Amino acid sequence: MTLILEQEITEGLDFDYEQIAKDVICASLDNEDFPYEVQVSLTLTGMEEIHEINRQFRQIDRPTDVLSFPMIDYPAPGDFSRLEENPMIFDPESGEAVLGDIVLNIPQVLLQAKEYGHSVLREYAFLIAHSMLHLMGYDHMESEEREQMEEHQRQIMDRLSITRG
Repeated sequence: MTLILEQEITEGLDFDYEQIAKDVICASLDNEDFPYEVQVSLTLTGMEEIHEINRQFRQIDRPTDVLSFPMIDYPAPGDFSRLEENPMIFDPESGEAVLGDIVLNIPQVLLQAKEYGHSVLREYAFLIAHSMLHLMGYDHMESEEREQMEEHQRQIMDRLSITRG
C-alpha cells in the first residue's frame, strides 16, 4: 500500500497521523476484502482550502470535514470483480490500484472531536474510514446505503479498537 501524504496543516494532531492513516486504510481494505495493493492520496488541509475545493468540485459554497474523490467506478459498492477489465486503474510502475484522493479538514476534525466528545484520533480515523468506503464505491444518499455504510464504518473502527470513549 502506498500512501501519498500531503501535510498542509497538522496542528492539533498529537499522534502519528501518518501511521494512523495507513492503519485505517489497511483496516478498510481488509474489511472489504479488496483484492489488490492500493495507492491512496491523503491531503491534510484547512477550512479555507477545503471550502474552495468543495466549491470548485461540488458547487457547495462552504467548508466540509472531508472530501473523497474516487478514481474507480464500481458495479456496486464493494464489488471489485471487474477491476482487472480496466487496466487504467492500476499504476503502471507499482501495479497498485489507484483508489483516489481524500482531503481532510484538520481544523474541522478538531472541532468535531470536541463537539462529539471523543478524541481527535477517533475523529481523524473515522473520517478516513468513511472516505475509504467512498473510494470503494459506497455512498450514503439513500437510507439503505447510509445504514450499510455506517455498519461498515463501525466494523472498521472495531478492527482498529478505536472507540468513541
